[in-house]
Amino acid sequence: MSTNKPIKVGISIGDLNGIGPEIALKAFEDIRMLDFCTPVIFANVKMLSFFKKYFNLEIRLHGIPHSSKAVDGKVNVVNAWKSNFKVNFGEEDKVAGKYAVRSIEVATEALINKEVDVLVTAPINKNSIQSEEFTFPGHTDYFAQKLKGDNMMFMVSEKLKVGLLTDHVPVKDIASHITPERIQKKVEIMSQSLQQDFGIVKPRIAVLGINPHSGDNGVIGDEDQLVLKPTIHKINDLKGELVYGPYAADSFFGSKNHENFDAVIAAYHDQGLIPFKTLAFGKGVNFTAGMNRIRTSPDHGTAFDIAGKNQADPSSFLQAVYMAIDIYKNRMSYMEMNKNPLQIKPTARENQGSKHN
Repeated sequence: MSTNKPIKVGISIGDLNGIGPEIALKAFEDIRMLDFCTPVIFANVKMLSFFKKYFNLEIRLHGIPHSSKAVDGKVNVVNAWKSNFKVNFGEEDKVAGKYAVRSIEVATEALINKEVDVLVTAPINKNSIQSEEFTFPGHTDYFAQKLKGDNMMFMVSEKLKVGLLTDHVPVKDIASHITPERIQKKVEIMSQSLQQDFGIVKPRIAVLGINPHSGDNGVIGDEDQLVLKPTIHKINDLKGELVYGPYAADSFFGSKNHENFDAVIAAYHDQGLIPFKTLAFGKGVNFTAGMNRIRTSPDHGTAFDIAGKNQADPSSFLQAVYMAIDIYKNRMSYMEMNKNPLQIKPTARENQGSKHN
């Protein structure tokens, strides 16, 4: 498959009362973006025309009835719904949540059907999207069901990559979720992603401890000693991975120890995302690793506090677009390099038959 053609980038629009539409349109206001990718936004042309006018953006929108009709060189907009919606910037609204979900669903269908090559998701409000039909706490959990593979929330920037053992899990339940099987699976996902998606041949991975000071040899909890440490040793012994830890999380990033590794696995959400967003905010990307399709998103939320004020910075959204494209190209190259170059050996009967012809 050629990677020289413009890559079709599907975009779910996010919460209409947040900054999603603003950053998506600002990202493609520079017409040079269309030289290397073809955006396909799943929303509504009239709605996006409203945002275009409201934020005084110089961008031409091309309405299409279906993602398969996307045209290179244009900012394509699939009409994912027909009804009108009154935008109330900065307000949590179940109707806005309904349209955000609709955009995600149609975009995901296009991704599965390969009508778009990658998907970039604008921020959603996790409360307003909840309904009887949609009960997922976020994008990652939704894609875990819809796409093939075992996934991992993987926060990525140029200099820092942090994956999670557990993501949207209450703090009181974290330790019970961290089992040897989960640790092995997450390490496998991260190692494979670093190789095929980021071109790192032999990844070095650090694992952060579950408890303060990694348990202090059992003084502050025994999960690190009984679960994490022996599993890390087993992974290294059986699979030859370069996995190290557990490291005390409180000093790991401050001492710049993360610079000695290709990626870090954190035990839980805030343990990984607080240092990541402190060090890489605005330049980071949320990547769902381990899936058979590529999905990225900016490293921030709906930003209701600045919605409608024309203050939203599209930098992280642009990074999500760039990274989705890079991962797609890396993955295609990896598949090409690792495919079997040998022809299937013909059977003796097939050889004999060819001699008589």
